[in-house]
Amino acid sequence: MRIGYGFDLHSFGSKKPLIIGGVLIPYKEGLIAHSNGDLLIHAIIDSLLGAVAMGDIGTFFPSDNQIYKNIDSRILLKKVWKKIKLINYDICNLDITIITEQPQILPYIFSMRSNISLDLNTEIDNISIKSTSAKRIGCIGRKEGIACQAIVMLIKNAKFV
Repeated sequence: MRIGYGFDLHSFGSKKPLIIGGVLIPYKEGLIAHSNGDLLIHAIIDSLLGAVAMGDIGTFFPSDNQIYKNIDSRILLKKVWKKIKLINYDICNLDITIITEQPQILPYIFSMRSNISLDLNTEIDNISIKSTSAKRIGCIGRKEGIACQAIVMLIKNAKFV
């Protein structure tokens, strides 16, 4: 069993669409990022890589590489998951918390869980996504951006042990 933690934070200010968990969320601004700015997927990638001690998202997808400019972060997630599957791990559970004042996340959680379940080839019941506010404290509380935390538990696939 391996446990990994991931965190990401992006500020608003982009004309890009706001995409979280692979879901387009109607909002007045997108997140500033080299990729499409899907901070939920970025936090998951870091949690997965941390669980298997492979580094972080920047190790595999550096922000100074133009190949990844505006890329769909779900493509990056699938690439990372493929590497982890090669060493015979499966998802036991993935727990995610999105921290934002705006926009409202609740209406999109099921679609986010569905996307992640598909991308990681795991049951939707293995994916938990919650949302909370920053209670008007700090940069998130001032609606300057969004943060996301993810923790994952991986288990060695018994068929290959």
